[in-house]
Amino acid sequence: SASSDVYKRQIHHNSVNIYESNLYNSEDLMVSPNIAIGTKGERKTFVCEHNVAPHVDKFSTPSMIRLMEQASSDSVQKYLEDDQVTVGFEVNIRHIAPADIGDTITAYAEVTEIDRNRISFQVSAFTGDTKIGEGTHKRVVITPKK
Repeated sequence: SASSDVYKRQIHHNSVNIYESNLYNSEDLMVSPNIAIGTKGERKTFVCEHNVAPHVDKFSTPSMIRLMEQASSDSVQKYLEDDQVTVGFEVNIRHIAPADIGDTITAYAEVTEIDRNRISFQVSAFTGDTKIGEGTHKRVVITPKK
């Protein structure tokens, strides 16, 4: 229902604000003007016994999500101030195909929206030409408390 959607957005908004207030100094951060819609990043990994699911020898969903988050972070880190980092606060990912031990996985991230210090990404992961995952990810730019 519409009221349920409003309630979920409000809970999400409040949880991000509480999370942010515990992590960084209270100045109202803005994203670097050098980060633009369409900024891209990628990260690769090799499927091995360290990143497969414990019950099957296939690339695990947590490993795929980690790779997508790293691609997202890598895409914008060089544009931030020296004392700034990004941290993820939302992941909406589908793992749509398996990958075997020995495969190389490439995760891609592209900036789709910027709202003050929050950055949204479209993410995907491939082994060769086969898409194994897709979704969205959000990160927030923070200056960690010292």
